[in-house]
Amino acid sequence: MSDNRGATVGLLSYETLVHAVAGAMGSMTAMSVFFPLDTARIRLQVDEKRKSQSTPIILAEIAKEEGILSLYRGWFPVISSLCCSNFVYFYTFNSLKRMWVTGGVQSRPSKDLFMGFISGAVNVLLTTPMWVVNTRLKLQGAKFRNEDLHQTHYKGIFDAFSQIIANEGVSTLWNGVLPSLVLVFNPAMQFMFYEAMKRRAGRGGRKISSTDIFLIGAAAKAIATTATYPLQTVQAILRFGQYKAEGKSGLLGSLRNTVYLLMDRIRRHGVLGLYKGLEAKLLQTVLTAALMFVVYEKITAATFRVMGLNRKLKH
Repeated sequence: MSDNRGATVGLLSYETLVHAVAGAMGSMTAMSVFFPLDTARIRLQVDEKRKSQSTPIILAEIAKEEGILSLYRGWFPVISSLCCSNFVYFYTFNSLKRMWVTGGVQSRPSKDLFMGFISGAVNVLLTTPMWVVNTRLKLQGAKFRNEDLHQTHYKGIFDAFSQIIANEGVSTLWNGVLPSLVLVFNPAMQFMFYEAMKRRAGRGGRKISSTDIFLIGAAAKAIATTATYPLQTVQAILRFGQYKAEGKSGLLGSLRNTVYLLMDRIRRHGVLGLYKGLEAKLLQTVLTAALMFVVYEKITAATFRVMGLNRKLKH
């Protein structure tokens, strides 16, 4: 009995690792394809004086003023962070799934949401420093409309880490961690809707096509992104590190800064100001998520098939 149990644990650990690697590879592929859309999104979030609203116009302006390659500025640190982030998320989510969804018992939306939230919190606490650095590198050399934003001079990922720690303190690497923790509802909601729609699509033993996966992934991400977008804007501003707040630091200071930035944006731009850049974000994140799930499902299915494993997912 102990030998069988050990083999089962090993098999489950192997499957979890496959899910994690597939999730990381899927996200890297999808982000690489749609990376310029992410460049447009972060410019709109951080550079408040940029007048253009249309994503194609923003991309054309950046390419004209800074060169076509600037659309891919910061690609390596973003892809590195995304790889680590999605590996952690998929590994944690599928580990929890194998612990809590066993014996043929189907998962439920509430359980999917809870597992997504726990996975997101683990991911945020471990990978926020990487996202702070890649936000800085992605905006380095950008031509801002807002004169209050100054240029940074980092030679790469490790230099950025060392400069931030030396000049601003280690805690700066966790700038924006509070909105990031709240924003774990984004992937949690995304996975909840994705799993629920996938279960519905597969009823009666119906085979789910790549097109189905793409549309399901796109719909799930669109709902999650629209619901949490204002906090994503605050997150980007705090990670950029040029918002200087007075008063308390730590969790209370982070909460104060988050609330202040939300209210300040409403005061100066109206409620719709909280959604500046949403078009670019939806284009980028929805298409990226949809393609990521297609690649993820293909890689996991192909891997298990090659290894001769029967893969029965209890969704």
